[in-house]
Amino acid sequence: MQKIFIVLFFLFIGVQINAQVIHIETKNTSLVFSVSKNGKVYQSHYGRHLKSVKGIEKIQSYISEIYPSFGNGSSDEMAVIVTHSDGTMATDLFYQSHEQKQTGDVQETIIHLKDKKLPFFVDLYFRAYQEENVIEQNVVISHQEKGEVRLDRFASSALAFKAESYYLTHFNGSWAREMHMSEEKLSNGVKSIETRRGVRTTEYENPSFVMALNQAASEDNGEVIMGALAWMGNYKLSFQIDDQERCQFIGGINPFASAYTISAGEKFETPRMILTYSSSGKNQASINLHRWARKYNLQDGNTIRPIVLNSWEGAYFNFDANRLKEMMDGAAEMGVEIFVLDDGWFGNKYPRNSDKAGLGDWQVNRKKLPAGIDDLIDYAEKKRMKFGIWVEPEMVNPKSELAENHPEWIIQRKNKREPMLTRNQLLLDLANPKVQDFVFGIIDDLLSEHSRIAYIKWDANRHIQNFGSTFLDDDKQSHLWIDYTRGLESVFFRLQEKYPGIIFQACSSGGGRVDFSSMKYTHEFWASDDTDPYERLFIQWGTNHIYPPIATAAHVTKSPNHQTGRETSLKFRFDVAFGGRFGMELRPDDLESEQVDYAKSAIKLYKEIRPVIQFGDLYRLQSPYDTDGFASINYVLPDKLEAILMVYSHEFHRRVERAAVKMKGLDEDALYKITELNKTAKRPHIVFDNQIISGSVLMNTGFKVNLKKPLESAVFKVEKVTGESSAN
Repeated sequence: MQKIFIVLFFLFIGVQINAQVIHIETKNTSLVFSVSKNGKVYQSHYGRHLKSVKGIEKIQSYISEIYPSFGNGSSDEMAVIVTHSDGTMATDLFYQSHEQKQTGDVQETIIHLKDKKLPFFVDLYFRAYQEENVIEQNVVISHQEKGEVRLDRFASSALAFKAESYYLTHFNGSWAREMHMSEEKLSNGVKSIETRRGVRTTEYENPSFVMALNQAASEDNGEVIMGALAWMGNYKLSFQIDDQERCQFIGGINPFASAYTISAGEKFETPRMILTYSSSGKNQASINLHRWARKYNLQDGNTIRPIVLNSWEGAYFNFDANRLKEMMDGAAEMGVEIFVLDDGWFGNKYPRNSDKAGLGDWQVNRKKLPAGIDDLIDYAEKKRMKFGIWVEPEMVNPKSELAENHPEWIIQRKNKREPMLTRNQLLLDLANPKVQDFVFGIIDDLLSEHSRIAYIKWDANRHIQNFGSTFLDDDKQSHLWIDYTRGLESVFFRLQEKYPGIIFQACSSGGGRVDFSSMKYTHEFWASDDTDPYERLFIQWGTNHIYPPIATAAHVTKSPNHQTGRETSLKFRFDVAFGGRFGMELRPDDLESEQVDYAKSAIKLYKEIRPVIQFGDLYRLQSPYDTDGFASINYVLPDKLEAILMVYSHEFHRRVERAAVKMKGLDEDALYKITELNKTAKRPHIVFDNQIISGSVLMNTGFKVNLKKPLESAVFKVEKVTGESSAN
């Protein structure tokens, strides 16, 4: 009788007596889990690709449990904390089964876990992208218990690393200085990267990281794990160093004030964690993520991005149809491809003449634009440009018809507490399906009524602070953080499905939505409201560690700069903005005639070289964070036929100091012609302009670029000379 009970027990919890190995692999990386004889699943390896995993389970190289749960003896950081329907908080997860299949270049793996005593299930999903060496993970939690189950923690990923030391790079800042980099050596304890702002969540911290193992990694040397959470809401990434010098990483939705109850049969799905590993430094890890994003996680990632002129810094709220048409005249003359009308075009009872009124009332302002939007579209098309428009559909001004008609749609604190305003506005409750339909309808109506609109700039200018929902039940108020984000994501998905040809930009008071979740539904993001090219060197340097240049909107604006007051040359502004999706944000008639001529020439040039910048691999050569005051990058097409080199001097240099550049990513056995572009000075910045140099020399010997003054720059085209070899 006792033997029968033991057999039935193991059948019930799904434990397989014979240990086995689950190998998740890409071309150059392996993530290996081992199922122990008692049915627990442990991580055995994440790093270099293992040609064979035979015997790995025998050496018991267990680093960490696959999805650590609270209540089974562990006191480390937890992936899941649950209060079950019977009140117990203990959860103990065991292996049930797994399945694995190959779909094209993607290996898909699902590992099924179940609690030892209760019908509580955790399914871990992995998608391994072979050529890009990226692994994507998320989790689905469900149960069949008698009552509701409360989830108090629900990570997307739990990984552990074993090394002698750990160096963490993360990205932080504030409005107008987003994605600045910080690196630190981790010591015992827990380091967390998190936000509790609910909306505009990447403006101060970003849900991404670079982890170097054993030693601080350089661009081209060292073991590196790079990761990012694909989520537009609150997030938390935790790194715990324990007494065994092991680093436990837990990443996912921030559980802060977010307890989430689910009924029997209901599924709770976590956002995706994106991970890549490189054994050859940080730059290769970035290339992995950029290639993966362009192919799998960015709208039309293989399509050239057009040049935009946005009206904001050129007009702000002060415009009418004539002023906009004057801006279009100048934009068309310079070669711009899309004119984007920013804030201020809507509202009649409460006209949007400042940020104090009108948000929510998305009817065209009849006083500013008496002939409507189609009149502007007609004019843009006559100038051979397309037309785009700005919206902020999640927000509402108290001074608006929407606020008067639907106060219950606004996120608000209960008990008649005074609302806290930011930028004179409040936030709509996207946990409410009616509000989701309203927000979808704003864009749907615009694009249906004006079918020639080609571009939508989607903005968001405040956080969730008046925490509370009139839609959610009293005992479900803690769902708001998550349900708002899911509601927003569903609107993005519906729009992307219905309007696949429309370009969407994720703007959020600058860089508040720089993440892989919004990027999946959009074509680009606004990296920062700070358009000062000096500041943008640092912002774009950090941003493009994780996110690809093709999606990074970078604009030339007026000098002195509106955010910092710094004066810079038009060339320097162009050369910095060339580093991403190039655009402009000024009144063209503010430029002098020779500046207009220069802009025409520079825009024509960008059109010629943008395939290299937008589809090439980015190599970081000299960091603006280093003390020598130079920065340089180069882009190389995958076939290595063409490259673009950009070099910047952002500090003063003594008479003998020059930028010493060694390029990367070229074909060492090939010859290249190097030509300076976008010149304003008569004298070239290199002595061998228009000469032929071997790829080996350009990468290993290097050369000096003659930049001395602060805020000077140079751009070069490097073209492979076909049919010739550098062997001699």
